[in-house]
Amino acid sequence: MRRNAVKFPSAAVLAFSTLATVNSEALAQDNVAYVDDRSDGAAVVRSLYNAINRKEYARAYGYFGETKPVGGYKAFTRGYERTVSVEVKLGKVKTEAGAGSIYSAVPVAVKSIEKRARVRFFAGCYVTRIINPSLQVPPFTPYQIEAARLKEVKGPLEAALPTVCNAP
Repeated sequence: MRRNAVKFPSAAVLAFSTLATVNSEALAQDNVAYVDDRSDGAAVVRSLYNAINRKEYARAYGYFGETKPVGGYKAFTRGYERTVSVEVKLGKVKTEAGAGSIYSAVPVAVKSIEKRARVRFFAGCYVTRIINPSLQVPPFTPYQIEAARLKEVKGPLEAALPTVCNAP
């Protein structure tokens, strides 16, 4: 009497089906090197856009301090639903110390490429803050984004970059 054998897919079939399910988020992560640098205000902003390019929205959202973007995390991610990639250009950063904190005003211009090849430009300022590292107690809090003031503008990227931003 012959028993009914249970057949399992071969390793090749499993590997192929796994590869076939790779989505755009995984492809974005493969094509863009991971950068998480919080050593200064400009580095935090570059890291923010690195996370956006990699579709790592939780990491991007995490760069914001106590004042999160309007609408919360879900609204933040919805704002990038059509975004394929972003390119950011930073201007001259202005850093000031005051009241136990170090603030950096970071001028930015952003080129956003959306689905269907739509190109949009944004410009404005990020304000980043770190509590003076020598005054901190554990857990250490690195530079964070305290404020973001961007608006849609006309391109090109170089022309959109603000010449000045002011820290609070």
